[in-house]
Amino acid sequence: MAEPGPGEKEEAAPAPKKRRLAGGERYVPPPRKLSTGVSFGPAHFAETSYYFEAGLRKVRPYYFDFRTYCKGRWVGRSLLHVFSTEFRAQPLAYYRAAARAGRLRLNEEPVRDLDIVLKNNDFLRNTVHRHEPPVTAQPIQILVEDDEVVVVDKPSSLPVHPCGRFRHNTVIFILGKEHDLKELHTIHRLDRMTSGVLMFAKTAEVSKRIDEQVRERQLEKEYVCRVVGEFPEHEVVCEEPILVVSYKVGVCRVDPKGKFCKTIFQRLSYNGKTSVVRCLPRTGRTHQIRVHLQYLGHPIVNDPIYNMEAWGPDRGKGGKIDKTDEELLKALVEEHRSKQSLDILGISEEDLNSNAENKDCGNSSDGTKSAQAGPTNENSCPAEDTKDPERNDVAACPLNSDSNLETLEKNKELGSCENQDGQTGEKSLEEKDPLCVECKITRRDPSPKELVMYLHALRYKGAEFEYCSKMPEWANEDWQE
Repeated sequence: MAEPGPGEKEEAAPAPKKRRLAGGERYVPPPRKLSTGVSFGPAHFAETSYYFEAGLRKVRPYYFDFRTYCKGRWVGRSLLHVFSTEFRAQPLAYYRAAARAGRLRLNEEPVRDLDIVLKNNDFLRNTVHRHEPPVTAQPIQILVEDDEVVVVDKPSSLPVHPCGRFRHNTVIFILGKEHDLKELHTIHRLDRMTSGVLMFAKTAEVSKRIDEQVRERQLEKEYVCRVVGEFPEHEVVCEEPILVVSYKVGVCRVDPKGKFCKTIFQRLSYNGKTSVVRCLPRTGRTHQIRVHLQYLGHPIVNDPIYNMEAWGPDRGKGGKIDKTDEELLKALVEEHRSKQSLDILGISEEDLNSNAENKDCGNSSDGTKSAQAGPTNENSCPAEDTKDPERNDVAACPLNSDSNLETLEKNKELGSCENQDGQTGEKSLEEKDPLCVECKITRRDPSPKELVMYLHALRYKGAEFEYCSKMPEWANEDWQE
């Protein structure tokens, strides 16, 4: 084929023609290629707005699309059957009402009949009214920004990037929306309740270079924490293996079947009640420092998981729990439920109800960069549109009562989700969604103090860099509770 001459335009390849559908046949689109990395644009940031109240950063409720392709096990099953067997947190009445309201779409066409049978590559979209838990109003301090990296001092209570119930109340979203820092590459992660030095690479090349240092154990990490009791004056090395009990709730424990871990501890001060301890993790397991301190009998003073009565009278010291994993999880949830503090765990009643039949136990992933399954894991949250193929990505607020169905039918604007609550930040906080149970619940807000855990990433050092933050106030030698 001759190349085009001067002034001539090369003809574009003809667009592939869509096959003509037979009568009653449904068009099934080819699977999309999912983008990699964490990248959000103006449309994502414009979904809603922040507001600040009583020391908390809050997100105005907003409409959000959960999307998923048809799982292999769903092929040949009806939507009704899939909803009734795999999405039990919501009654079928919700999905019927959502379909009537146009909130359920299959291959971008409104679902009118839940008896429709699913085919391979079917694309399902579910629009829900989304509420996010509040986080601390403490700003994210940028420690270093150059051509290669952004280094911040992360406040406690903020996840690194979207996971579970958190989306806008995350470090990635706040940096993008308020500091215009976008398309950042995660180098390492911190637990949601852990504060301190957090690094992002600006390019894939820098991320790969530092990631190699992480894999080769060339990255030195130093943490500081305040623990219960008088920690030994001499250096303490803990090498107990750690096993993940639940990815959903985010709980681990020492177990011989777990993965190898090593943490070095050195006491810095003791005030008669609590000790400040330097922590040098030599591996990067989930909740490693917190679990090892609990095992040693010196849990972090205000750890909302590992310093709870649910672990027994010794609070898990020496690995003594005297409960099955199921009993432990139930006791932890009940303890937080009684204190109206489930938000501290980053979960809701709906999270607990969904996938109740699925097993959550398994090993933690290695290192500080590998993603883990589970919707509320604090350490590693999947980037947008890179969801685990076995996760239930289609979610919704459960229906509170059948009376909402009548409200929904009468309220066309809300029912069709065209009222994008809070997009401009000017919408009234009183606007409610008739299908959303969260809109009908009054929750106790956590206090700013409850959103601080006394564990702080103080220093990260690599072959060519070293980044430090200030010592937190609670780590001062003369500090008193």
